[in-house]
Amino acid sequence: METTKTLVYDGSFNGFLTAVFIAYEQKLSYADIQRQGQNQGGLFAETEIIFTNVEKAQRVWNGIRKKSNAAIKNIYFTFLSENRNIEALLYHYIRKLMGSKINSATNFSDDCILKINQIAHKVGREKHRMEAFIRFQLTKDGVYFANIEPDFDVLPLISKHFRNRYADQQWIIYDVKRKYGLFYDLKSVEVISLDLTEIHTNSLEKSTAFTDEEYEYQNLWTNYFKSTNIKSRINTKLHTQHVPKRYWKYLSEKKEAV
Repeated sequence: METTKTLVYDGSFNGFLTAVFIAYEQKLSYADIQRQGQNQGGLFAETEIIFTNVEKAQRVWNGIRKKSNAAIKNIYFTFLSENRNIEALLYHYIRKLMGSKINSATNFSDDCILKINQIAHKVGREKHRMEAFIRFQLTKDGVYFANIEPDFDVLPLISKHFRNRYADQQWIIYDVKRKYGLFYDLKSVEVISLDLTEIHTNSLEKSTAFTDEEYEYQNLWTNYFKSTNIKSRINTKLHTQHVPKRYWKYLSEKKEAV
């Protein structure tokens, strides 16, 4: 009976790339790469703990980039999907890519490559939705705050967008599902963790965390949203297709709808 190998990494992208490096180094045709805390080894599986090594991760990254720029984006976006057993699929994808003499990243007749592209597309769509749907609220500390709860871990993908768009104000975007966020202090963006006692969703009741001016602005925005709607032309199905209901609890203009 063939013994399988389980590589357990710390959950970071560099940790995953390090595991890929180790798997190649050990000439593993199949590597069961799992996140620490989520690993479930088989009865006859050998387990190895992988310690993140940035140099090894960079070597894998550079090797993939030489093969295909499109693959770089696909791999990173797919990794952020957090899908179950996605690491094993990505390792299979990377082996196909590196073993091909041509750019196989667009060979959609291959089931593995097609699936990676489909997942990456979904993550990219969620990224764009977050960039469009995030609504900041001004706290009494002078920091603009927004809760999000995306389907995928897109915070690393939207950081640059909000830093460029809101460069003149301090802000926090906090992922309540993954319990970490981004804080911009007018100079740089850093990853933070908060002990939130309240999840700030839309509510007709005011929170003491935000300024009175913030609620006045929200009322103005809500009234504007109502005044621009033409009831006879409302297409609810089309609207929810573009603005799914799962986002409504964080949209100030939907306060009365949730």
